[in-house]
Amino acid sequence: QVQLVESGGGLVQPGGSLRLSCAASGSIFSAKEMNWFRQAPGKERELVASITGGGRISYGDSVKGRFSLSRDNAKNTVYLHMNSLRPEDTAVYYCNAEFFIDDLGSTWNGWGQGTQVIVSS
Repeated sequence: QVQLVESGGGLVQPGGSLRLSCAASGSIFSAKEMNWFRQAPGKERELVASITGGGRISYGDSVKGRFSLSRDNAKNTVYLHMNSLRPEDTAVYYCNAEFFIDDLGSTWNGWGQGTQVIVSS
């Protein structure tokens, strides 16, 4: 079974930085897509950043210029580098991924457990 494990959340002051990690483990053939979402209480889930298997990266408008996604293919891990953090970035951040699990086109899709980010002075 494939699992996604997130880490790196915590409390940070406005203007500070954090790096979130999402490590995938299990029987993975290759990555099809990996994404970061976030959700604050009472608000809709928001797509923060995504990367396709071909390396195409996109960002949500609210984080462009401040957040950066990267991937380590050898470790099946994606990172979300968050800079110039604002109180409105406070949310639970979730990792989502879709993987090819064999060479016949079978896929797996799932979510991590979420990691809390609090931006406050």
